[in-house]
Amino acid sequence: MLAETIYDLVVVGGGPSGATAAHDAAKAGLQVALLDRAGRIKPCGGAIPPRCIRDFEIPPEMLVARIFSARIISPSDRKVDMPVTNSYVGMVDRGPFDEWLRERAASAGAERRTGSYESFSRDGYGTATIHYKDKDGTPGTLRARCVIGADGALSKIGKDTVRGAHKMPYVFAYHEIIEAPEARSEEYESDRCDVYYRGALSPDFYAWVFPHGKTMSVGTGSAHKGFSLKGAVADLRQQMGFDGRTIRREGAPIPLKPLKRWDNGRDVVLAGDAAGVVAPASGEGIYYAMLGGRLAADAAIAFLKTGDARQLATARKRFMKEHGRIFFILGIMQYFWYSSDKRRESFVKMCEDKDVQRLTWESYTEKKLSRKGPMAHVKIFLKDMAHLLGIVRPT
Repeated sequence: MLAETIYDLVVVGGGPSGATAAHDAAKAGLQVALLDRAGRIKPCGGAIPPRCIRDFEIPPEMLVARIFSARIISPSDRKVDMPVTNSYVGMVDRGPFDEWLRERAASAGAERRTGSYESFSRDGYGTATIHYKDKDGTPGTLRARCVIGADGALSKIGKDTVRGAHKMPYVFAYHEIIEAPEARSEEYESDRCDVYYRGALSPDFYAWVFPHGKTMSVGTGSAHKGFSLKGAVADLRQQMGFDGRTIRREGAPIPLKPLKRWDNGRDVVLAGDAAGVVAPASGEGIYYAMLGGRLAADAAIAFLKTGDARQLATARKRFMKEHGRIFFILGIMQYFWYSSDKRRESFVKMCEDKDVQRLTWESYTEKKLSRKGPMAHVKIFLKDMAHLLGIVRPT
């Protein structure tokens, strides 16, 4: 019976992180089950940088748009255009994209199961057991030597198995996928992302308009309870004249920073939003989710090969070694620049600087802090401090 099978690995959650983990583990020869609930699409702008496309072999046909510029808009309606330096940003529609990732995992040998995670237990031998219900409500179980929890922010399996996972701070994001205008205009261009830094649209984050080919994502996020995300999106659409047909509406929590611990020290490791790997300030998550899935799969493979549960902790160690510094810097940036419209105004003004734009895109597209032009970094630091201290004021 299937219920009696003991898998090498069960992955809970079939988004970019879980699907990547299942693909890599199955490709490495593990017996893998991928459990995902059908029909859920996360609210997401859909941006993926060139490094993501390259590292995870995303085919061109999965991109619904290519972005060559970003426009940031201040509370006073100051507009700053930031052309992408010698590159582009790919855009995906999370519905088809996530399903393609799950199918790729299945093609590598992962067994797909459709259902919602219910609880975690151990059998009489101490084997991890995942309890779930399928779309008809029929209960089922999956037993495994190792488990990857990739079931999103506020992860249920994380709360059940990993110490401190229930304390994850988060914002709530909401967007609407609507029909895009057919003609280019001042308010909309199909190869430009627009980001609104306005307290009226988000008191602590930002609002966005991201092209998706024939559709576009209009959304916002906030950690402030009581702030109307739907109201803010409605206001933005009205202000910009975005009256196209609404195709779908989606909302979900987005983590604010990585958890201090990703594993239970025995046989469970978290990945993606469940581990908190969404970049502060930008809210970018797809690349970091897929990387987190890959690192979790590597950790699971090493654990199953050696029997040493300490291998599970290497997923977080490797991630933070490569990206911890940028997450720290982005966290400080969000804390300072998103705290008031006065500071948002200064932030947008600072982004007029060509060195700021160049270093921003170099760091974003390749997912590492640019080491080019050290004097440019000094210049940006001094300008940053001048704005923070109020020595320079937006004009």
